[in-house]
Amino acid sequence: MIQNWSQETYIKAYKFAAQAHQGQKIPGSEIPYIMHLSFVSMEVIAALNENKEYDGNLAIQCAILHDTIEDTNITYEQIKTEFGAAVANGVLALTKDKSLDKHLQMADSLQRIQQQPQEIWMVKLADRISNLQPPPYYWTREKITKYREEAIQIHDALKDASNFLASRLANKIENYQSFTTHPTNDK
Repeated sequence: MIQNWSQETYIKAYKFAAQAHQGQKIPGSEIPYIMHLSFVSMEVIAALNENKEYDGNLAIQCAILHDTIEDTNITYEQIKTEFGAAVANGVLALTKDKSLDKHLQMADSLQRIQQQPQEIWMVKLADRISNLQPPPYYWTREKITKYREEAIQIHDALKDASNFLASRLANKIENYQSFTTHPTNDK
């Protein structure tokens, strides 16, 4: 089977991200954050089996590095130096602009992602697939509902990048509905 990505590229990005996110945990858990990056990259790798025409190295590097600018001290310039402009631009597009009001950040991010190659779109789809796990116990019903609505927004904006990921996300969104109807810590 011919692969459109290399293990060496994956390992280089994984080591970089592991160092950058060292000590971070998935919110609401004791699970090392690198696990989230593994889940996102796994989704992208699975989609690349269906989308052989894509630049798998670009997609996988951005999947692994997608939170480095947003959640660590790593800069755009560092990513550009280490991985090239295409990866740095993809990671930057996937980074929320925290100077904007929170309710504007997703639309802004999606608009910037849509200006990138579709490999970057795949990363955002995979990221939300990975994040649609049972919500942290402290989330209110309102927060859970808004998070699901954001997932629908992501799906609608980026679904054309990958039928495989779009279908996976649609299924996760449907299943996530159950968390909006169960009792939560509404305050």
